[in-house]
Amino acid sequence: MKVLLALGGNAMTNADGRARPEDQIAAAQTAMAAVADLLEHDHDVVITHGNGPQVGNLLVKNELAASVVPPVPLDWCGAQTQGTLGFVLMNALDHALAVRALDRRTAAVVTRALVASDDPGFTHPTKPIGRFLPAEEAAVLVEHGETWEDRGEKGWRRVVASPEPLRIVDAPAVQALVAAGFVVIANGGGGIPVVQAPDGSLRGVEAVIDKDLGAALLARSVDADVLVVATDVPQAVLRWGTPDAEPLGTVTLTQMRKLAAEGHFASGSMGPKVDAACRFVEQGGTRAVITSLDHIVDAVSGDFGTVVVSD
Repeated sequence: MKVLLALGGNAMTNADGRARPEDQIAAAQTAMAAVADLLEHDHDVVITHGNGPQVGNLLVKNELAASVVPPVPLDWCGAQTQGTLGFVLMNALDHALAVRALDRRTAAVVTRALVASDDPGFTHPTKPIGRFLPAEEAAVLVEHGETWEDRGEKGWRRVVASPEPLRIVDAPAVQALVAAGFVVIANGGGGIPVVQAPDGSLRGVEAVIDKDLGAALLARSVDADVLVVATDVPQAVLRWGTPDAEPLGTVTLTQMRKLAAEGHFASGSMGPKVDAACRFVEQGGTRAVITSLDHIVDAVSGDFGTVVVSD
């Protein structure tokens, strides 16, 4: 079975959200031990990951150095974090495989995602990223062409476009590596957003792609059978935070879309994961599962987590 495993960006930090190098390495070792457990069951696995905390760190460096050197573009930040996290995850997975005497090779692919140059997000950027800054510090970055908004007492915050991913440009490379027996890490952070010129050439753009939507698109692009969205809870929950909270097990696509429309899943947390799971099944995937890392073996077999299946 071919499995696309989507790790959240917080899977690469410690429990307090810190993202020091040692924190990220330790978190990667924990995550890749779970992946090695999955590989023991002889599945093909493609891994994608979030990169929010890591890009956030790069943005802070941009801000501190903006008066000295030009800020690194956001697409470059995505590429840098894909490379760094790919390296860290490969090291951790190689170790976990060696402990289990599993003969599998690993590879990381710096991956681009095509978006439309006329996506509405570029006209009206709404995705907040990074930290809040005083007006005078934000003004330096505005001079470099960035868009910042006054958020009142908290200060100013940068906003960028979050366009819809249309195609994973480098999916054929991922497919070829999987066919050659590699465990592949790809499309981190939803993919590096690129647009296509009339002559067919590609260029990066200042934007952020939703990592869960990127995971669903990559899963279909590489013909995955199952999409597993790993998060920090065992299952999605209806009426979260109320006395009537109810863990959600196996549901049909139609049922899940109805629950989402009723507002059960927060837009900033579980909502995108539910949308990604539904998109994967709508586009022909066997099933999509939302669960925690320590349950991914059972999730792939369909015995645990919130499982979305076709009607």
